[in-house]
Amino acid sequence: MTRHVLALTLGDPVGIGPEITAKTLAEQAGATDHHGVAVGDPAALRRGAEAMGLDVEVRVVDSFDVEPAAGVIDCYDIGVLGDDLPEWGVVDKRAGLAAVKAIEVATQAAMDQKVAGIVTGPINKEAIWAAGSEHLGHTEMLGALTGVTKQDTMFVVRNDAAGGHHLRIFFTTRHVSLRKALDQITKETVGESIVKAHTALKVFGVDNPRLAIAAINPHGGENGAFGDEEIVHLAPAVEEARANGLDVAGPVPADSVFHQGLVGRYDGVLSHFHDQGHIPAKTFDFDGTISVTVGLPILRTSVDHGTAFDIAGSGRAGHGTMLSAYLAAVDYAPYVDNIRATYGS
Repeated sequence: MTRHVLALTLGDPVGIGPEITAKTLAEQAGATDHHGVAVGDPAALRRGAEAMGLDVEVRVVDSFDVEPAAGVIDCYDIGVLGDDLPEWGVVDKRAGLAAVKAIEVATQAAMDQKVAGIVTGPINKEAIWAAGSEHLGHTEMLGALTGVTKQDTMFVVRNDAAGGHHLRIFFTTRHVSLRKALDQITKETVGESIVKAHTALKVFGVDNPRLAIAAINPHGGENGAFGDEEIVHLAPAVEEARANGLDVAGPVPADSVFHQGLVGRYDGVLSHFHDQGHIPAKTFDFDGTISVTVGLPILRTSVDHGTAFDIAGSGRAGHGTMLSAYLAAVDYAPYVDNIRATYGS
C-alpha cells in the first residue's frame, strides 16, 4: 500500500494553527495509507497540543520519510523559535518569520517530491509583513516559490447526503470590489475561466466533468430585463466552450445552481465574484469547505479562516476545517502526477 505523506504548516505559531494542527494529526496518527508531518517549531506544536488537552508525543524529525505511530505526532523542525515562544494572540515579527519559513520548507519538500502535498495553516499578514515578506498572503508566496504567476482557487464542498458528492466552486474574479469584479467579467475572461475550471476538474480526478456557469443577475437577467451580462458575456462564452467539446451548462440562475451542484447535477460551478461562491459553500458547510490552489505544480489545500488571535491558546478552536483540508489532501494525493504534469514548467 502506498502511504502518502503530507506536510502541514503550523501557520502563525501564536494563532490557532498549532492547536488545530495538533488536534488533526492526533486524530490521524497511526493511519496506514497516509501520514501528516507538521512543519514548524516543535515547541509551538507542543504548546498547541497542551492547549487542546491532547495526550500525545511530539516527535522531532529531520526527514519526511518516517514511520508513523499511534499517539505520536511528528514535527519537522524549522529552527526559528526554539523554546522561546512569543505570546499567544499578539502580532509578532518572529512569529511571522516562523510562518514564512514553514511555508518555504513545506513547499520545497513538495517540489522535491518528498511529500505528496502541503496543507497550510492560517497566517497573519501583518506578522509576515513585519518579518519582511512582500507577499499579500499564501497564494502569492506559493506562486513565487514555485515559479507560477497565475493561480486560481477551487473550493471543495462535500455533500454526504448525495453519496459523498464533491462540488467544486471556481471564481472568474478574485479579491476585488464587486464593482471592479463586474467590470472584469467579459466573454474572454469567462471563457478562460471555463477552460481552467474544466482542466482542474479533470486534473483532480473527474473524468467527464460537468461544469455549470452561474448567472450574475436575478433570474439570470430575464432576457435582459435585469441586466445584459448573461446575453453579452456569459452565454457567448458558454457557447464557445460547448463548440470546443466541453460539457458546460448555463448561465444558470445563481439562486439554484449551487444547490443543483451539491445534489450531483454538476461537478463544478463557475461563480464570478468572491461572495457569490463563498456564501453558499460556507452556509452549507462552514467547517467542511476547503480551498485548493489550482495552477501550482504541487498539491496545496488550506483552511479558509484566519488565525483567531482572540481565542488562540484557549483550546477552544475548532479543528474541523483543518481536518477537512487534510482529508481533502489525502483524497487528492493520488492525482499529484496529474498536477505536476499539467501545471509544472
